[in-house]
Amino acid sequence: MTTVPLRSAEGKWVMVTTILASAMAFIDGTALNVVLPSLQKNLHASAADLFWVLNAYMLMLASLILIGGTLGDRLGRKKIFMTGIFIFILGSALCGFAGNATWLIIFRMIQGVGGALMIPGSLSLITSSINENERGKAIGTWSSVTTLVTMGGPVLGGALADAGLWRYIFFINVPIGVVALILLALKVRETSDTEGDKRIDYPGALLIAAGLAALTFGFLRMPSLGFRHWQVWGSVVGGVVLLLVFISVEQKSPHPMLPVKLFRNLTFSGTNLLTFFLYAGLGAGMLFLSLNMVQMQGYSQFQSGLTFLPFTVLMISIARGAGSLADKYGPRLFLVVGPCVAGVGLFLLSLVKETRGAGDYWTTFFPGIVGLGLGMSITVAPLTATVMGSVSDHLSGTASGVNNAITRIAGVFANAIFGALAVLFFAGAVQREIAALPLTPIQKETVVAQTVNLGDAVVPADIAPAQQAVIRKVYRDGFITAYGNILRLCAGLGFIGGLMAFLLIRNPPRPA
Repeated sequence: MTTVPLRSAEGKWVMVTTILASAMAFIDGTALNVVLPSLQKNLHASAADLFWVLNAYMLMLASLILIGGTLGDRLGRKKIFMTGIFIFILGSALCGFAGNATWLIIFRMIQGVGGALMIPGSLSLITSSINENERGKAIGTWSSVTTLVTMGGPVLGGALADAGLWRYIFFINVPIGVVALILLALKVRETSDTEGDKRIDYPGALLIAAGLAALTFGFLRMPSLGFRHWQVWGSVVGGVVLLLVFISVEQKSPHPMLPVKLFRNLTFSGTNLLTFFLYAGLGAGMLFLSLNMVQMQGYSQFQSGLTFLPFTVLMISIARGAGSLADKYGPRLFLVVGPCVAGVGLFLLSLVKETRGAGDYWTTFFPGIVGLGLGMSITVAPLTATVMGSVSDHLSGTASGVNNAITRIAGVFANAIFGALAVLFFAGAVQREIAALPLTPIQKETVVAQTVNLGDAVVPADIAPAQQAVIRKVYRDGFITAYGNILRLCAGLGFIGGLMAFLLIRNPPRPA
């Protein structure tokens, strides 16, 4: 397969088009959270509606992203990438015109189908088009720019929400996607394989989609329903069974959707284990950090968004260089050190107690965010390049699909499990604090019952006015205790990710 230098005209057009398309998905994901209050008011949406507006997209993306990557390998990466962009901008336009929450949820699912074809295609197109010795640098560039636009999403969302223009969060994708499609059609050639199997494994595709959908659905419902609810345990167990059947089918298939032998490659397995642990810790850590800042520490949503600016600056400054150095010296050191530095950052964040608000940011949250940003900046480009480089070029789409699916499922899994653990930690801390208070057993029970709402816990109405301020402080202290425990667990996942790299990843042999 012919590749081109990163600085060539074709190499630059590959980077521009993949960054434009990825920017759509990443902006959409972060900006939507900010406009939810405006969306809820305008569409008269319930809390359940909002849950599915956010997660219908995630459900389809996690279910189909491996299929999207494999289809790119077999039918043409540019072709599937462009198909994904078209479906994504179609779904975006329909979301913008949605008249009620039900239609918005349906159109978000269409977006998810487009994203599943588009997201693995961006990295697969880079890997199959750019010279091998420059792929880390190319992926570092892609990571830096997409991180910048991702972090800009909340600012854009806040501005549009304040102006009453929340629908433009979706409409803005249309011109970006159209420009990407035109440039792809005119400036980027198709990458085709001579050795890859072109046949489609329909049983495998059905099983992996159903298994990942069931597993993701179960994790999504776990925080609100609890693991004992039949929807949760039934979906999780069903998903695991379907995935086991999928593995059995793939071992016997003459043209498998996912060649199981890939996981015999220690580098491929090690990078994906690293991905799971690191992104589980990152996803849950950033979620609870934001909740703590806004609900307990008195930050506005805008201030909370600005606190991640050092993270963004570090990604932009370091990721490209880390990718270049990994190309030159090998990725192993970066993949051992980076997750551990991120783990140190999460541990420092876990030590923050009650503060006086945003004025204390520089001496409380800032050191931990710098550590987290530095660790991720060191890791992201070498990790992605190593995943893509650990398989033959004709499986680059499959490798990207696997890694992206693991990233999404890790985030959903961590939010579900750590959400349930946070309630346990919160309830335990509250029970200890109220044990000596002059409350009746029923009042203590109602106080503890509010812990399921985490930072939104409200003092029960039957508590005497003299005790309400005490209970509010108990809630604040209890949540911060739970936050600290969760962040320490997230830090532990970062260290486990570094351990996976140390045990399983080796540098490729350097050319003579």
